[in-house]
Amino acid sequence: MSIPRTFLITTLTVALAMAMVATIVPQAEAARAFFVFGDSLVDSGNNNYLATTARADSPPYGIDYPTHRPTGRFSNGFNFPDIISQSMGLEPTLPYLSPELNGQRLLNGANFASAGIGILNDTGIQFANILRMFRQFQLFEEYQRRVSAIIGTDRTQQLVNDALVLITLGGNDFVNNYFLTPFAPRRRQFSLPDYCRFLVSEYRKLLMRLYDLGGRRILVTGTGPLGCVPAELAMSGSRNGECAPEPQRAAQIFNPQLFQMLQNLNRELGSDVFITANAFAMNIDLINSPQRFGFVTSKVACCGQGLYNGLGLCTVVSNLCPNRNVYVFWDPYHPTERANRVLVQQLMTGTTEYMNPMNLSTIMALDAKP
Repeated sequence: MSIPRTFLITTLTVALAMAMVATIVPQAEAARAFFVFGDSLVDSGNNNYLATTARADSPPYGIDYPTHRPTGRFSNGFNFPDIISQSMGLEPTLPYLSPELNGQRLLNGANFASAGIGILNDTGIQFANILRMFRQFQLFEEYQRRVSAIIGTDRTQQLVNDALVLITLGGNDFVNNYFLTPFAPRRRQFSLPDYCRFLVSEYRKLLMRLYDLGGRRILVTGTGPLGCVPAELAMSGSRNGECAPEPQRAAQIFNPQLFQMLQNLNRELGSDVFITANAFAMNIDLINSPQRFGFVTSKVACCGQGLYNGLGLCTVVSNLCPNRNVYVFWDPYHPTERANRVLVQQLMTGTTEYMNPMNLSTIMALDAKP
């Protein structure tokens, strides 16, 4: 009896598809996924695929990356999430908008971050087409549907529940919103303390949405010392490198309220879902004592122009330092790769002054599957 050719082809196609799923599923259970949300401190290149001015897609960005080419990271090399992945032994997460994020790579997680965005939807309006938080969450839902088509709904939910999630927000809500101009709408609407309270209340809604979408280990970074970045030193006309007082005050009001809100959420949920990373304390150590960590300066950016190299953008015509490893800041706002490595070390092993209720090494030990 002869078997129809179409039957053979269909059977072979089904068998191949089943074999592909069989090879993907065990790996999905072997490694922890990593999801990243937030702004330019953690954007790994999503904005390269968007029509926006908030991009790091030209030299000298990426000068110390393995390819020595710009990647969309606001860094001379690897950025904060890259180094977290390396430190935890995770596969690197690709930008969600990258066409390379497909098949097996989806199971490693994804980076949804977008430079210029904030807690509020009106933050970064000058950058036009960026992935605001509601859009990042929509893409996360789309991601889960794509993965469900590969490994099924139940395994996808498990992958998301077991994942590490990083969210970094807040800085732009000050520097690219409240303090953008003396007459910024939010500045007219709120006093600084009231604005901080408003931001924390809005952030709470975002974090609960992330919890509803399946996040169960969510690392939340506060803002760094906003008044101490080279851009703020330059704009405030700092004479001896003293931090700009108003942005600094904003960070000192906002962070404690954020940390208290996170503790309250954990109590309500009855679990240590939200892990607080005190980015202010971590960064102020570097800024106040750069030599202790092997840096020469924490005031002047490696790439930029004007006072403290803090004015304008980092471009091919900017001043560029020869040794990025001795600078805390790469450009007017963002740390160098080496500074990020020091910060991630605090995430991994820091005391409760930096990481609350526990550091990432403890989380890895607690969450390790027998």
